[in-house]
Amino acid sequence: MRIAEQETVEGVAAGVPFVALPPADREAPAALVAGWHLMEVPASEQAFAEAVPMTGLQAWRVYLGLPLTGARLPGGGPAELFRRASEDAVLNVFEPVTEQAAAEFPAALAELRSRLPGADGPLGVFGGSAGSLVALEVLARGQVAVEAAAVVSPVARLAPVIGRNERLFDVTYPWSPRSRAVADRYDFVRRAGELSAPLLIVAGEADDAAVREPARALREKLGTELVTVGGMAHEFAPGTPEAARVDAAFSEWFARRLRA
Repeated sequence: MRIAEQETVEGVAAGVPFVALPPADREAPAALVAGWHLMEVPASEQAFAEAVPMTGLQAWRVYLGLPLTGARLPGGGPAELFRRASEDAVLNVFEPVTEQAAAEFPAALAELRSRLPGADGPLGVFGGSAGSLVALEVLARGQVAVEAAAVVSPVARLAPVIGRNERLFDVTYPWSPRSRAVADRYDFVRRAGELSAPLLIVAGEADDAAVREPARALREKLGTELVTVGGMAHEFAPGTPEAARVDAAFSEWFARRLRA
């Protein structure tokens, strides 16, 4: 079946699994909006597309699979990923996932533009939680021209989120000089001046302070927009009112900021 006849396109671009939803008008030029899912719900490219479809945008919405998840789980599956995270979440999960996803994005983007009809308009990027680290790192690297970005349940500073996970899982993280350097690198409040596009921040009212407070600090540093979703913690399952609020915020933001 030709891509133009499909409601949803699934495939692999430059080694990256993706789900793509077509623009409202398939005959007109389209923007391209690409993003990365959470490692909590919605924890896959398919689930993120279902939770935040941004229906009605004149844009291809592309949901990219994170490294070490889904089809790219390590040998041993979820148990092996959990083992690695338990051993050192910063060095074994957050750093390799973020670095690989950001590094592979330019090639994946080029292939997506060549394969998705009309997808040669302006670019937006987005992400949730672990995926927000990727979106922010892509902005900071500046290897591709991004017109607008949006993050939800953002990891604006990695170190406090590690503290959240310590409380959540009743563990003590073994900080080392190397992992502290990684956490410092993934402090986007400190690196706010490197972010290369207008940014929307969406945070849950009931999320942990480790997420909410850095999100507010980043908003103040950038002077950008912050949407607080009442009743939402860190996750937002497809079909819930919380997911609908995230979807509405992302949709309005990209419709306002991107013109195909």
